[in-house]
Amino acid sequence: QVQLIESGGGSVQAGGSLRLSCAASVRTFSNYAMGWFQKAPGKEREFVAVISRSGSSTVYADSVKGRFTISRDNAKNTVYLQMNSLKPEDTAVYSCAADRASFVTTVRTSISSYDYWGQGTQVTVSS
Repeated sequence: QVQLIESGGGSVQAGGSLRLSCAASVRTFSNYAMGWFQKAPGKEREFVAVISRSGSSTVYADSVKGRFTISRDNAKNTVYLQMNSLKPEDTAVYSCAADRASFVTTVRTSISSYDYWGQGTQVTVSS
């Protein structure tokens, strides 16, 4: 069983920055690719970013490329999402998720690929 706890959400003005963290309670964190997803009011959950088990591969949604950066520290069992140049349309609940990926470079964007989910942290961006 994997428990994921997000933190770092909050309210910022457009153009501001936030850094989300996701701490995993698991024996071998490096066995999991880690993803971030967002769910805005009235919308379906959407992929934001993913990082491979080794940290060598990342994929981003087009809407966040160049603004968000995903990273991980396997020694701390933590994945991060640095969010810069925030826009009102980034307002959502952000959740991290763990994918028990077979290969160290695997990165998957499909929600169904993920085995464990955190509760989420609210990010609100005002104009």
